[in-house]
Amino acid sequence: MATLRDIIRLIEPLTPADEALITRAYEFAQEAHKTHKRMSGEPYFNHLSEVAKILAEYGMGATTIAAGLLHDSIEDMMISTNTIRQEFGEEILFLVEGVTKLGKLKYHGVDRHNESLRKLFIATSQDIRVLMIKLADRLHNIRTLSFVPSEKQKRIAGETLEIYAPTAYRLGIRKISRELEDLSFPYVHPKEYEKLQSEVKRQYDENVESLEKFLKSIKKALAKDGVLYSRTEYRVKGLWSLYKKTQTKKIHLEEIHDMLALRIIVASVADCYRALGVIHGSWRPLPGRIKDYIAFPKPNGYQALHTTVFTGDGNVVEVQIKTEDMYQHSEYGIASHISYKGKVEDRNLAWVAKLLPQRNTLGTDDSTTSQKSDVPRWIEDLALHHSDGKTETFREDLEQDFFQYRIFVFSPKGDVVDLPTGSTPIDFAYSIHSDIGNHISGAKINKKMVSLDTELHNGDIVEIITRTSSKPSEKWLEYAKTSSAKRNIRSTIQKLKKKLF
Repeated sequence: MATLRDIIRLIEPLTPADEALITRAYEFAQEAHKTHKRMSGEPYFNHLSEVAKILAEYGMGATTIAAGLLHDSIEDMMISTNTIRQEFGEEILFLVEGVTKLGKLKYHGVDRHNESLRKLFIATSQDIRVLMIKLADRLHNIRTLSFVPSEKQKRIAGETLEIYAPTAYRLGIRKISRELEDLSFPYVHPKEYEKLQSEVKRQYDENVESLEKFLKSIKKALAKDGVLYSRTEYRVKGLWSLYKKTQTKKIHLEEIHDMLALRIIVASVADCYRALGVIHGSWRPLPGRIKDYIAFPKPNGYQALHTTVFTGDGNVVEVQIKTEDMYQHSEYGIASHISYKGKVEDRNLAWVAKLLPQRNTLGTDDSTTSQKSDVPRWIEDLALHHSDGKTETFREDLEQDFFQYRIFVFSPKGDVVDLPTGSTPIDFAYSIHSDIGNHISGAKINKKMVSLDTELHNGDIVEIITRTSSKPSEKWLEYAKTSSAKRNIRSTIQKLKKKLF
C-alpha cells in the first residue's frame, strides 16, 4: 500500500491546498472502503492508494490524484454523487463519474466490450485526465493479475494488449504501455513468452560485454570531439514489442537490430546531430537504418536520432541520441510536458497543448479544469463518429485507424498529417476536411500527378486538387483506407442519391 507520504512526496511543487486536498481524499477513500477487500484478500484501499501513487509519478496534479483515490467510491461503495460534490467539488465529481461510467459495462461478449471501449473514448474526449486515471487503474490491476481467477486472467490481459497499451503508446506514454504489454504477454501467450524470454536472456548475456565495450568507445569519441552528454545507457527492447516484430515482419529474433540499443542523452538538439556525426565518423552505419525523428517526430510525439552501426567485432547495434526533454517525453508522453497549472511551457510542443483543457465548463476557477478538453484528434474522431451508440464496426475502426502503424505525410505548406499505413490521397484529403475530400479531382505526390488509389509513404508531400463538380463515387470506397474517409464517402453518396430522387 502506498502511504499518504509516499504520494505527497512525489508532487512538485506542492502547495498547502494540494496537500490538504489529497489528504482529505486519502482519508475519505480509506474510510469508505474499510470493509472492501480485493480478490487477494488485501484491503481494496491498497489498490486506490497505488493508483494515486502512479498518477503522482506521472506528474498529474492534486485534483487528478484525488479523483484517482475516489474513482471507485460511487460504483463500489454506493457513495452518492452529492456527497462527492459537497466534499470535493464539481471538478473531482466530473472525473470520478467519468471513470465510474467506464466501469459499468464489463467485458461480456464483443458488443458489450465494444460499447465499453466506445464509452472510454467518449469520456476521454471530454477530459484527458479520465483516461490517465483509467490507465493508472489498469496498470495496477495488471501488476496484481496473478490474484485474479485464471479464467479471467487471459481476458483481462488480452483486453489490455488490444486497447489500453496501444492507447498509452499513441499518447506517447511509453513507460506505461511497455509495462502493460510485458505484464500481459505471459497470460495471453505463455509458451511464446517463456521461449522469447529465454532467448532474449541468452542473447543479452552473450552481447552485454561487447555492448559495454562499444559504449566506452563511443564515450571516448564524444569526449574527444567535445560533445557534452549527461549520461549513456543501454536498454533491452520490451518482450511484447519483440514478439510483435517477429510476427508482423516474419523474421527471427537474430534479425532484429534494435533488441539491444544504446541511448546517449545530450544537452541540446545541435549536440544530437554532432553526436551522430561523431559516431558515423568512427563506425559504419547500416544503410537505410538512419532515422531522424527529431525533424520528423513519430505520431505520438517521440523524438530522437536513430542509427544502426557495425561495431567492428561482428555485431550490429542501434544507437539512439536524444536530449533529456526528448527522453522524458519518450517515457512519460503528454504528462512530461504538462506544467503544474495545466499549461504547456515549451512553445515547440504545440501538439501537447491540444491535449489540454482550454475552457471551463464546470463553473470553477481552477486553471486545470476544462470546458472542452482539446484532446488528440483521433480520440475526438472516435467519440464523434461512434456517438450514436452503434458498436458493430467500432473495434474494426479502432484497430484499422488508430492502433495501426502510422506514417507522416505533408501538405505543400509543411503541415504534418498522421495517417495509418496504406492510406491514399483520398484519406489525406478527408483528414484535412470533408469538403476537400468530397471535391477531390486529382492529387500530386512530391509534385507528380498520381491516381487517387496511390499508396502514400512516410515523408510524401501531398497536394490535393479540388473541383466543385467533383463528387465521391463507389470506387472511392475501394481506394480509401481509413474508416472516417469511408464513412464520409458513404454519407455523401447517400445524400446525392436522395437529391436525385
